[in-house]
Amino acid sequence: MDTSERALDGNHSAGCKTCRSLYASGGLGGKTVYIDTEGGFLVQRAAEVARAAAEHCALLAEDTEQRAALEDFTLEKILSNIFLIRCHDYVELLAETYLLPNLLQKCAEVKLVVIDSIAFPFRHDFEDFSQRTRLLNSLAQQLNQLANQQQTAVVLTNQMTTKVSNGQSKLVPALGESWGHAATEKLILHWEEDKRLASLYKSPRQMEATVQYQITGQGFRDASVTLELRPCDPPPSVSYKPHPPSPSASAPAWNCSKRPRVEAQHS
Repeated sequence: MDTSERALDGNHSAGCKTCRSLYASGGLGGKTVYIDTEGGFLVQRAAEVARAAAEHCALLAEDTEQRAALEDFTLEKILSNIFLIRCHDYVELLAETYLLPNLLQKCAEVKLVVIDSIAFPFRHDFEDFSQRTRLLNSLAQQLNQLANQQQTAVVLTNQMTTKVSNGQSKLVPALGESWGHAATEKLILHWEEDKRLASLYKSPRQMEATVQYQITGQGFRDASVTLELRPCDPPPSVSYKPHPPSPSASAPAWNCSKRPRVEAQHS
């Protein structure tokens, strides 16, 4: 799945992106490989969302069996199931992608791979755009093969860029037209006045749809649910199990509203 969104401020951006991996980390004993190309992964934000997920599931437990099953679903357990990899340029990203099949064979519990973001390392330092297109197409082929052979979900975050046509500017997903055909499903996060909207733009199984959502201290929440926005307790000291470092076609124009100057929601 390819997810495109506007650049958000600091914790907001990290909060949006960390949420995608945390809820899969504890489910079915699954682990997450999170490849960070922007340096925006925040441990504090990840701990906030993980703690909220554990507390929410504990509240939903209805009997002794369910409560017993959730005893191991803790903040430390969720965070210990995230493998964090930092890539500083497209060369390191390509190298890590090449090594991913070996990692997944050794660690069959990995159920989700997140690359945040796919656009950042490819939007700079490329004078030959045909070379960039070839590298992106090869990367997309490897990730699709990985998802099909390893039965692992792959989520890529993209960026939005401004496209000027006939004197009018529109926000469209980055990386060009050919990248738009790479992902099986596409989700676009955008604004409409002061509302956050998530639009399913491409899917072989679902109809196109748009839903409203909100981002709180506890992560993604349904906009129709009224939540008490409480400050989260300071996260405990946690340690990650990072993966050892390795050697070193876009959709049609999407007209998104600008982000409001003042944001009332807690981030």
